[in-house]
Amino acid sequence: MEMASKTIDLLQDELPVKQEPFIISGDVKTGLVLVDIVNGFCTVGAGNMAPRFPDKQISEMVDESARLARAFCERKWPVYGFLDSHDPNVPEHPYPPHCFAGTHESKLVPALQWLENESNVTLRCKDCIDGFLGSIEKDGSNVFVDWVKNNQIKTILVVGICTDICVLDFVCSTLSARNRRHLPPLEDVIVYSRGCATYDIPVHVARTSKDLISHPQNLMHHIGLYMAQGRGAKVVSEVLFDQDKQKNHY
Repeated sequence: MEMASKTIDLLQDELPVKQEPFIISGDVKTGLVLVDIVNGFCTVGAGNMAPRFPDKQISEMVDESARLARAFCERKWPVYGFLDSHDPNVPEHPYPPHCFAGTHESKLVPALQWLENESNVTLRCKDCIDGFLGSIEKDGSNVFVDWVKNNQIKTILVVGICTDICVLDFVCSTLSARNRRHLPPLEDVIVYSRGCATYDIPVHVARTSKDLISHPQNLMHHIGLYMAQGRGAKVVSEVLFDQDKQKNHY
C-alpha cells in the first residue's frame, strides 16, 4: 500500500492533472452525461466486471452522479445516460462477459433508476466501449449528436465509469467531433474527477491468473484523467451551482 501511494505521488508530480472547481451558471447551456453507471460495473457482486467488495471510489462516483442528476432534473436540464448493454453472442474482448441486454447488470444502479421516468433524460443502450460510436443509428444518424444540437448545449459535464476506458473513449471521440465541427454548438467537455471511477485489480491479484491484467485503481483513474486533459477536456475537482444565476438557465 505504501509503495502504491508513493507511485501515485510520483505520477502526479510527473503527469499532473490541473483541477479547479466548476461552477454551473445560467450563462452557458450545460448537459450532463452519465457513462455506464449500471449494476454490472458498480453494484457489489453484480457480475464479472462489478466490484467484489464495497469500493470507496465507485461509491463516491455513484453518490456524486446521483447528486448531479437530481440537480439537473430538478431544473429540467438535459441529461444523457449510457447503459452498457451487450448481445451474449458478441463478446467484447479482452473483457469477460458482462452487462447482457435486458439483465440486472445492464440496468441503472438503484440510486439512479428513477431517471427512467424523467422527461429531460435520454437513455442510450450501447454495445461498445465508446458511447459516441454506440450512439450511431443504422441510418448513420447519431443520437448523442442530435441531443447536443437539439438542446443547443455548449458544455457537457461527464461522469461515470470507467475513467480510463468508457469515459475516456467517449470524451476523446466527442472532442474529435467537436474539433471537426460535427457537434455545434458544443464548446467544452468537462470531466469531474470525483464523479468518475474505475475498477481495481492489484498486481498481486493479477499474478494469480494468466487471464488477468493488473489494473491498479488509483493509478489508472489518474492516467484516465490525465489522458482526457491531454485531449482537450477540462478536469474539475468539484461541481457547484451558481444559485444567483441558475433561475435564468434554459
